[in-house]
Amino acid sequence: MANIQSAKKRSRQANAKNALKSAQRASMRTMIKNVEEAIEDKDTEKAKSLFKSTQKVLDKLANKKILSKNKASRQKSRLTKSIKALG
Repeated sequence: MANIQSAKKRSRQANAKNALKSAQRASMRTMIKNVEEAIEDKDTEKAKSLFKSTQKVLDKLANKKILSKNKASRQKSRLTKSIKALG
């Protein structure tokens, strides 16, 4: 446990930031899962509309450094490829 006041504050800040980032990552995963389920059901329109909102979230999280820009780009690319394969 930290003894110095600034170290205690830094620990509190790190815990708060970690909780926020964890929640944002979890919601991102849920959105990706929803798009993948729509793709499995072969519902093109639903998949496209869900993908639009998911794409915005991925970009925002990449800009906030919650996930890397390459990972966001890779996720978007894979989802787009799957949606285009539907027809």
